[in-house]
Amino acid sequence: MYAIIESGGRQLRVEEGAVVNVDRLEAEVGDEVEFNRVLFVEQGGGMFVAGTPYVNGASVSGLVDAQTRGPKIRVFRKRRRKAWRRTLGHRAELTSVRIVRIDA
Repeated sequence: MYAIIESGGRQLRVEEGAVVNVDRLEAEVGDEVEFNRVLFVEQGGGMFVAGTPYVNGASVSGLVDAQTRGPKIRVFRKRRRKAWRRTLGHRAELTSVRIVRIDA
């Protein structure tokens, strides 16, 4: 059984027991979080439910494993022949969530 959820403007395919990284959530390590924006659910045996845009009554529950940061992204900008250069860096704030239950 799997589901496709929307979190932080992104769509993720999740299964029970999987660990996924989503954009930072305001939750402590060990807290339970619930995702109500479920776009698609596979219920086993070839049964599928698609939402318009969300599946009514469906939810995905998980436990927060860690609050982490993603890899550093370096952005180098240059205008040629102008002696203009800028180097910027960015690290995304992430939350690791272990999926516990999918309710369809």
